[in-house]
Amino acid sequence: MAKTALITGITGQDGSYLAELLLSKGYKVVGAIRRLSAPNHWRIAHLQDQITLRPADLLDQLSLIKVIEEAEPDEIYNLAAMSFVPASWDQPMLTGEFNAQGVTRVLEAIRQVNPKIRFYQASSSEMYGKVREVPQSELTPFYPRSPYGVSKVYGHYITVNYRESYDLFACSGILFNHESPRRGLEFVTRKVTDGVARIKCGLADSLALGNLDAKRDWGFSGDYVRAMWLMLQQDKAEDYVVATGETHTVQRLVELAFSHVGLDWKQYVKVDQRFIRPAEVDLLIGDPARARQELGWTPEVPFESLIAMMVDADVARHKEHPGVVLG
Repeated sequence: MAKTALITGITGQDGSYLAELLLSKGYKVVGAIRRLSAPNHWRIAHLQDQITLRPADLLDQLSLIKVIEEAEPDEIYNLAAMSFVPASWDQPMLTGEFNAQGVTRVLEAIRQVNPKIRFYQASSSEMYGKVREVPQSELTPFYPRSPYGVSKVYGHYITVNYRESYDLFACSGILFNHESPRRGLEFVTRKVTDGVARIKCGLADSLALGNLDAKRDWGFSGDYVRAMWLMLQQDKAEDYVVATGETHTVQRLVELAFSHVGLDWKQYVKVDQRFIRPAEVDLLIGDPARARQELGWTPEVPFESLIAMMVDADVARHKEHPGVVLG
């Protein structure tokens, strides 16, 4: 019989790519979604007739128990979160409720309903924060530098705790930055590619950014969801760093995006202090050796191709629908 997967956060970037991957493997896919007055389903609009959506909320334990009882999943992928790092300073308590206690609620629901369900938790490279070593591996100590990072550390360790305390198949993927044309406009990669597209299409004349010297390990979301799936197919639950092992500055990202459409970035980019973090994370670069050796996983889309893909998608969108905002 075909497996059933339950995805929280299915309307997000990773959720949409993961749904596509699982459908291609013959899964029945159920998405747990929050009740919103204005649903934001544009990333999964092309999948609506292939997936099932059910109401559930990481803040509501009973709704999680109910959706697990109804869906009867073999696998659960917890991708729902307060995921925009700068916003975590504005809403630190809510960030903790979603990213920390929310994970506990899902794990406890699994324990109560069916402990045989395999669970994936979306951990984050932001847990490393003020890095203790370069590159960062599964054994690198965490030193988070934002409420978001702190909340993700809790979510990570509560997953380890339930695995060791209750013998659940529960694992975490410590994913470094991963992007795509479906990335939210608030994230720097998409902010840059959308800004470049707006300038190229005559809809804007400048782009305001924060720290151009910050370095990140950027990959393609479509590659990273494949690693999530592979983790739940193993004989033993383990945690893995998922990264490219390469780092680039924000300035390099900007250079590539503008040059792709034949523009000089220096004529358009302005540094705005409003976008500087209270506690900056200067360098993140992952060591994906364990994922490569044990999962057989390697990223397929290089950084330059990723940025070109995103710029092309944003240019095409602005030409077709000038000025329309689609996060």
